[in-house]
Amino acid sequence: MTVDVGDKAPDFELPTDGNGSVKLSDLAGKPVVIYFYPKDMTPGCTTESCEFRDAEPDFSAVNAQIIGISKDSADRHDKFKAKHDLNFILASDENGTTCEDYGVWKEKSMYGKKFMGIERSTFVIDGSGVIRNAWRKVKVKGHVAEVLEAVKAL
Repeated sequence: MTVDVGDKAPDFELPTDGNGSVKLSDLAGKPVVIYFYPKDMTPGCTTESCEFRDAEPDFSAVNAQIIGISKDSADRHDKFKAKHDLNFILASDENGTTCEDYGVWKEKSMYGKKFMGIERSTFVIDGSGVIRNAWRKVKVKGHVAEVLEAVKAL
C-alpha cells in the first residue's frame, strides 16, 4: 500500500518513548509532521532527528506536532531521545503495520545486498487528517526547512 498527497492519512496508535502512546486521530485540528526513519543512533537518522529538534520551536509556533517513527522499540527510542535531547514524540512501529500503511517499507540495496527497510520519508498532514505533502527517499540536508515551509503554507 502507498499513500499520496490528497489521501486521508491512515490512522495509527503506537507506543512511544516515555511509556506513552500516540494516536494520529487524537491530533485532529492541528498539522502533524510524520517522519519515518530507518534506525535510532545511526548517522543520517541522528542528523535528521537533531534538525527536527532544533526546528521544533518553529513548528510549535504554527501549532504543528512532530512525530518520528521507526521500527525501533520504545525503550531504544528512550535512549535515542535522551542522548540527543529530542523534544518531540518518537513512536515505535515494531510490527511494521504503520510503515506498510504509509508505503515506506521498501526493498533497499546496500553493497549489492537486497533487504527490506524503511525508506526515509516525511508526510505533512493537515488538521483534517489529509496528507498535504509527501517526501520519499529524503535527503537529510535542508529537508527540515522545506518541511517547515510546507507546514507554514497550510
